Amino acid sequence: MERILDIVDSLAHQRGLKGEEVRDVLKKAMVETAKSIVGREFKYETEIDDEEKKVNLFQKILVVADDDERLTDEEEEIRGSVISISEAKEEDEDAEIGDELSYEITLEEFGRTASMALHNNLERELQNVTESNIFEKYKEKIGKIISGTVTRIDGNDNTFIEFDEIRAMLPKKSRIKGENFRVGDTVKSIVKRVQMTRRDGIQIELSRTTPKFLIELLRLEVPEISDGSVIVEKAARIPGQRAKVAIYTTNADIDPVGATVGVRGVRINAVSDELQGENIDIINYTPIPELFLSRAMSPAIVGSVVCEDEKAIVTIDSEQKPRAIGKSGINIRLASMLTGFEIELNEITSSNSSISTEGEGSEQKEEEKEINTEALSSLFKD
Repeated sequence: MERILDIVDSLAHQRGLKGEEVRDVLKKAMVETAKSIVGREFKYETEIDDEEKKVNLFQKILVVADDDERLTDEEEEIRGSVISISEAKEEDEDAEIGDELSYEITLEEFGRTASMALHNNLERELQNVTESNIFEKYKEKIGKIISGTVTRIDGNDNTFIEFDEIRAMLPKKSRIKGENFRVGDTVKSIVKRVQMTRRDGIQIELSRTTPKFLIELLRLEVPEISDGSVIVEKAARIPGQRAKVAIYTTNADIDPVGATVGVRGVRINAVSDELQGENIDIINYTPIPELFLSRAMSPAIVGSVVCEDEKAIVTIDSEQKPRAIGKSGINIRLASMLTGFEIELNEITSSNSSISTEGEGSEQKEEEKEINTEALSSLFKD
């Protein structure tokens, strides 16, 4: 195994690994080879000799009492794994029962079989380290946006996207409804899940439909969010249709909504374009649940909000009901998702409002109403 460290350095460079990583791999591969060639019941140890550029392999033999049964065992491997205290002291007078003596062995003496086994073990261990490094690299990217090139779309409409040294999958369910990709397209998405199995290796799942993807796109477009001046508290979205984002700032000199929307909406429009025209409502966050829910119901004007545990009763004028609910119920659904409350609408009508004010002084109010009407008419005549 002389000069093998030169090979190690070359392998490290080729595979983009650290030299120390490849050295550890080599030591593990040599031990595994020794186990398969010499015997798995033995203990082995390796030492790197930097001066000679080689790795030394040692077999460890356990020192036992002279009458230990293993010394006369029928199995040769068991007999070979121990040495009597009497014999041990002939080699090392300081030896004691329980000590381990080291005997250097060379894999070359086992011929071509050992060389092939070492090569295979080394390749397998190198592959394990490479995969482990890639796994850790992308595990740290969970919740972050990465950009890659579409390489394949399978029969189930799952999109496969390539990044550097690996390919990830964007499932159909995690793609915005209506968007289609072609091979060669560059696609932004968020890393949703990273896992590694013995059978399939590293698997990376991407998404373009999570609220986190929207938040990270805002972080890319809005410097104030990127530097922490504006903080995104929560986000809710129905992908490709509409979203609500609650933000706040601890800097009194910053208008968080204005900063996020940008001049003439340039920042928010850039994010919307990436999300297939998704409409994005930016809301000032407040820890006061009633006020937060009232803002979340925008563009509807809310009369009052009463929060009870996980339920919120929202009183609203009948004229505001269509705005509160939104097309296909999208506005009230997003408000519920954003605030975490189950929303119950308590509708009141304009006629109910007038009835509730009747009683003492109602005639005076009617007279005032007539006077105001006459005044308005005279203005238009003029």
